[in-house]
Amino acid sequence: METDFVDLTLENLADEHLCCIIRSKKPHPGVEAKRKWLADRLKEGHVFRKLNVKGCVFIEYAPLETAWVPVIGDNYVYIYCLCVSGSPKGNGYGRALMEHCLADAKEKGKSGVCMLGASKQKAWLSDQSFAKKFGFGVVDTTAHGYELLALSFDGTTPKFAPNVKKEEIENKELTIYYDMQCPYVYQRVEMVKQFCETNRVPVSFIQVDTLQKAKELPCVFNNWGVFYKGKFETVNLLDIPSLERILKK
Repeated sequence: METDFVDLTLENLADEHLCCIIRSKKPHPGVEAKRKWLADRLKEGHVFRKLNVKGCVFIEYAPLETAWVPVIGDNYVYIYCLCVSGSPKGNGYGRALMEHCLADAKEKGKSGVCMLGASKQKAWLSDQSFAKKFGFGVVDTTAHGYELLALSFDGTTPKFAPNVKKEEIENKELTIYYDMQCPYVYQRVEMVKQFCETNRVPVSFIQVDTLQKAKELPCVFNNWGVFYKGKFETVNLLDIPSLERILKK
């Protein structure tokens, strides 16, 4: 197993690939938006650790206090994403990355580590069954089946912010909350815009561009949240079939 891992820093951020979308020549707008987002987050203790290969093997986490998610708790770490895909799968990289995160949290005197899950595994969320092998358990839930998983080191637990349980907004048209933390977000926003323009579907896009906005969101969120007819639908990035299913409701 390769053990050459790289932590992104302000010094190497411009030169290292970001795992999910790898481009060697033509710049990708989603990747560049992610780099810009990361440049500010790294100053806040955000960690992006990856295997030093051209592949998708990485973990991304941050102090909960500065994590752009509507989760609250004292002295926790929040895992945004733990991903190993393609040919690297099955080589123990996921375990190595998770063990690094847990050791890092303990070394920094954190109270525990948490992440977003669901009663049934959702696309675009890290594998919660894998996390549970390390002792993560459910500490909070929502009406739509989303769960907050946590591994506590001292008996304390985080929770969803009270506003998360609303899962309802006044705007009845298709509404999408998003930030630029995921390099796929840019192209999904453009895809939904084009579809809605072509099909004359009213749509509102709300960019979550501050920590305060993220903490006050009316639903669970990693980097994306969808509402329709005032009701929360999903945190999954939309493709055309899933968008059409929502609009038929």
